[in-house]
Amino acid sequence: MNRNARLTQIFVGSMVLAALASATYAGLQSHTLRLVQAAALLGLAAATSRMKVKLPGITGNMSVNLPFILIAVTSLSSVEATAIACLSTVLQSLPKAGNKFKPEQMLFNISMMGFAASVAGLLWHASSQIRAAWASEPVLLALTTAVFFAGQTAPVATIITLTESTPMRQTGFRRTWLRIAQLSFPYYVVSAGVAAIMASVSDTMGWLTALAVFPVMYAIHRSYRLYFANAAEAPRLASLSRVARAGA
Repeated sequence: MNRNARLTQIFVGSMVLAALASATYAGLQSHTLRLVQAAALLGLAAATSRMKVKLPGITGNMSVNLPFILIAVTSLSSVEATAIACLSTVLQSLPKAGNKFKPEQMLFNISMMGFAASVAGLLWHASSQIRAAWASEPVLLALTTAVFFAGQTAPVATIITLTESTPMRQTGFRRTWLRIAQLSFPYYVVSAGVAAIMASVSDTMGWLTALAVFPVMYAIHRSYRLYFANAAEAPRLASLSRVARAGA
């Protein structure tokens, strides 16, 4: 076993332990459960978890279930949000027909999502008790989303740096993370905005308003697919153009 393979095993094992520890603590800190709302958000997160977008130049994808997970983080207990994040990640990680199932990849994805969701949920509920002037709900939501963003993108960049035999690996962790952040940051901003809107209207219009987010996320999914497809196609077209000019 080479050095990178050992480091990969150590890192995945560390992610599993971190996820178990943070999820256990989240469970101990969760005293009020809202099972009906949790079931509704789980259904929406599960339904959108298969709406995935392939990130150009990176072995990975992005699912459009993030707004529902953020809504769970800010509206439910930490343990409920963690459960929703993990269960929807199981569905997201299932391979398409004909593709090989990779249990180690699913284990990593679930651990990463469980850790990110539980830490973000704990931060949200702990910060909401602060009575300082700066601790407004928009600021707390931005901080919570930033923690969730870091909790997802940093482990993904690390595992790519350790395992992928691609040019992206050769650039190192920093550039790999910056590339992932560049591609996904706008989506996190949009998702945080959707979660903020839902938090403000659900008090007056009820939880059924979450259904209105579904067509919005489908439209975003289609837009990202077209954008990333064009981004992936551009280098190939440029290469063909250079070849054509050279042969002229």
